[in-house]
Order: sequence, then C-alpha cells, then structure tokens
Amino acid sequence: MATMDNLKEQIKGAIKKLYDVDDVTVDFAEVPSNIAGDYSTNVAMRLARQAGKNPRQIAEEIIAELKEVSEFEFSIAGPGFINIEISGKSLKAELEEKWSEHYGDNQDGAGRLAMSEFPSTNIAKPYSVGHLRPGTQGWAAKKILEANGWKVITDNHLGDVGTPFGIWATGFKRSGIDFDKVTIYDLGNIYIKMKADLKEEEKNGEHALADEVQDWLLKLEAKDEEAVKLSEHFKEISMKHTHEVMDRLGIATDLEMGESCFVERGKQAVEEYVEKGIFEKNEDGSVICRLDEYGIDVPMLMLKSNGTALYATNDLGCMLYRAENIHPDKVVYCAGGEQKFYFEQLFALGKKIGIPQENIHLYFGMIDQISPEGKREKMSSRKGVVLMEELLDDAEKRVRENFDKEIDDEDIKKVAVGAIKYSDFVADRKTGILYDPDKIFALTGQSGPFCQYADVRMRRILVKNADFERVDFADYDFAEEKEILQLLLKFPDLVRSVCEKFEMHKIAAFCFELAQSLNRYYEKAPISTAEDNVKSARLWMIEKADAVMTRALDLLGIEIPAKM
Repeated sequence: MATMDNLKEQIKGAIKKLYDVDDVTVDFAEVPSNIAGDYSTNVAMRLARQAGKNPRQIAEEIIAELKEVSEFEFSIAGPGFINIEISGKSLKAELEEKWSEHYGDNQDGAGRLAMSEFPSTNIAKPYSVGHLRPGTQGWAAKKILEANGWKVITDNHLGDVGTPFGIWATGFKRSGIDFDKVTIYDLGNIYIKMKADLKEEEKNGEHALADEVQDWLLKLEAKDEEAVKLSEHFKEISMKHTHEVMDRLGIATDLEMGESCFVERGKQAVEEYVEKGIFEKNEDGSVICRLDEYGIDVPMLMLKSNGTALYATNDLGCMLYRAENIHPDKVVYCAGGEQKFYFEQLFALGKKIGIPQENIHLYFGMIDQISPEGKREKMSSRKGVVLMEELLDDAEKRVRENFDKEIDDEDIKKVAVGAIKYSDFVADRKTGILYDPDKIFALTGQSGPFCQYADVRMRRILVKNADFERVDFADYDFAEEKEILQLLLKFPDLVRSVCEKFEMHKIAAFCFELAQSLNRYYEKAPISTAEDNVKSARLWMIEKADAVMTRALDLLGIEIPAKM
C-alpha cells in the first residue's frame, strides 16, 4: 500500500537522521488480531548491533522521531518490535486515490502475448468431470493474465488422433451401431468397453485387438477414406456436445486446433532433427530425443518403430506451429498432475530445439468423491462416470431445492456453476479436491454461494438506497470500515502476485475473507438507519467492496446472480 510505502521512507529517514545508516531494510508484517496495531516491523532489532544500542531503546528513539512527521500511531511490543496502527480515514484516502474503473488490474504484461491451452478434450469420449479442472483453471489463467495486461489466445487442443481414435474406431466397427445414429454417449461406452477388452487381451498374452487399433491409427495418418470419414463424423458429434457443456460452464476458446493439425509437421520435424543429429533413430526405427543436459535421464520417444506418431510428435509440431505463426511469449498448458513428467520432458525438448517461449504446466490434482461406503475415491468414468452434464444437472437440482424459490433459471445456473467452480479453487490447485455437495452448496463456510451471496447482499443494499441523496462525509473516521478497506487495498497486489504462479486459491481465499468481513461489518455498522453523512460514507465503501468482489469472482469465472 502507498501509505505503508510512505511510512517505510519515513522510518528510513528517521534512521538516517538518528544513526546515519543508509542501507537498512524496512519490512512490515501484519500483526495478529489479539495484538494492538495493524502492522509491525523488526527494524529496531536488526539495527541494534549496527547502532550499538538495545533494540527497545532504538524503537523508542525511532518512534519519537516519527511522531514529528507521521500520521500513524506507534507502540512497542516484545524486545523491540514497532507496532503501527493506521487510521481508517487514511485507508479510505488511499483507496480513493488509487481507485479506477479497472481497479486491481495492471499493465505488467502489456505488449506481450500468452496462450492458455484448455480443456483439451478427447473427441472419442463425452465431456467428463475429468475435464472440469482443465476448463476452470485454464479459463482463470486467461482471466488473470488479462488482468495483468497480457493479450491471451485460448486453444482447446483437441485429442482427435492417437491411440484413443484407434480404440474408438475399432470398437465402433465391432458395435453394430448405425453410422448416422451414433451419439457421444455411444462413443463413451465403446471406449470404456474397448479399454476393458484390451486389458483382458494383454493379460492373456494376445494382441489381435491391439493390432487392429494400431491399424486404424496408421489408416488415419495415411488419409484412408473410411478412417477420415469416421474421424470427421464423430468429431462433429463430439464438438457439438463439447460446446454445449463448455457453454454451461461459461468457458470458451478462440481456437480448436486438434492434434490432427500437427501430425505431419511433427513427423517432418522428427526427420529434420534426426538429420541434424539432435534426435536419434534406434535400430527398430523408433526415434528418441535425449534430455540428459536438462537433468532428465529418460529419453523422450518421438516416433514409434512403425512410424506412428505419438503425443510427443504432435506436441512438437504444435510448438513449432505456434512459434512460427502465433509467436507467444508464454504458453500455459492446463493438464493434470499425472502428466507432470511428460511436460518436463516436453519443455526440455522445446529448449533443446530453440523454442523461445516460456512454457508453464499449470497442473492440478484429481477430483474425488465419497463412495456409497463412505470412502474417498476418484471420480471415474470407468466406474459409471460422472459426466459433466450429470454434475451440472445435479448442481442445478440442489440449488432449486435449497435456495430462494423466487430465483429464476438463469440465477440457478450461476449459483450452480459458481459452486462447482469455487470448489475447484478452494485449495492449492496442486492438491486433489473432494466433491462434497453438502459443503459446496452451503451458504455458510468457504463456498461459492457464500461469496456470491455477499455480493448479492451488497447490491441489494445499494438498490434499496438508490434514491438516497448522498452528502459530504469528509469528517467520517471510517473506523468501523477499517478491516474491509485494508482488504480492498490488498487486491491489486493479489492480482499481480497470483499471475506469477497461478495460485488461484489465493483469490478464492480473498473472496471468502471479504465476505466474512462484510458479515461482521453489518452486525456493528447499520447503514439504512445511520445519519446521512455516515450512511453516505458506508454506501461509498459498499460500492467499492461490491466492485472488488465482483471482479475477484470474475477472475475465477464466477458470475453474480441477481437473487439468491
């Protein structure tokens, strides 16, 4: 905060005057709620040896000097901590000075281009809960980058080639389902059954079915007419379904460049890098890239012995395409933590071949549920899936049953999706999350509806007082509003820091803390019955808190309903 920056300079000035020391570092820490003051610094203790005095004596001398120039209140704690209390009126002045139409946003990334890759669905399967986190996290990454001044292009890197297609094509030909009547759910069932059959075949030491899968992959790469027809037809069905689900989730992408777009470029590049000696061709015809110089002992397989492309082949083609045609400064890949090693290899590969962009694997843990037996288990399509549509339908049903009966369908959808999304951001993305409906849809505790309701309540207050004629409140001390003002002033730094490591859980925590502070505020600070100057001041602060809460939730892709 600028106010604290001013104090920092005042402390440095006092130290220079008292002890002729220039190179001292002044840091502030928030003090616990049970201790007097808002912030504390241990500068007196760090200065003791240099000044040759007791820390407490130094603290007393610094405070005596500061009282001549500073608006803050000071006290000494422990062996020499200087505790600082800032006034609500100063906080209000600072917020007013910093406020803008886009408060919280900055231009740190201005002139730079990023790509956010999500949800990267597989066209051979329905949109499952497994793609919830790539979608919500990838969308939030886009929003946070934009809030920090970046231009962002989003890409749904579709799984439309590779082993899944071979599995799906083989299963479809054996299913007897009419070509013109097949649905996305048929495709999902075919995939599940085929995976089970392939596993059983491998267990028995056989490979006929696996060979058929590989044959279809080779046919598609060779542009076989039937393989292309199957691929295109089912891609159309799959994408219609995917768009419907993404629309319900409130996410979208600028591009939908599937792996099929990069197969040829990838295979061509593999040949080029073999000729240059960067890749190695094995005796069986397979191609590898060694990454020892990047601390990775396991070579990356770039091409199968039969010439079939792999994920690495296609991702190589994709990286080259982006570098040659889009020129991003940063690419954020939103994919599960189980792929962490693969992306370490891929990014090392990018460095080896001279790809200039910064690559980031925005990874996350799995989604678990409580089994009928009361045990925590992974949500899995192989156990009778939880499809994303089913999860959304269930969420909307719960909102209808548990919330205000006057809430309309549009608001029901906002609360349902908000609850699901917020549950994704409660914990650090690197950890797994538990889908617990009792907590997710609660109007108490850390939940999306709790935060949404805090904003709905603020808007209701503002609407109720829309005709109130504001008066001057220059003399109001903002003592009751101090806690909320401190939170609002933290928001710009939060937006900036979250962009560094995509720690979206910190925004979720901020929203929850702000909602809690507002609830405490209403209990001690009436608005409608307050005197005109007090009422005007409090409405001014509610307007600011509403704008910040709305923006913070928006960064997580969460909308505010009109009613709850």
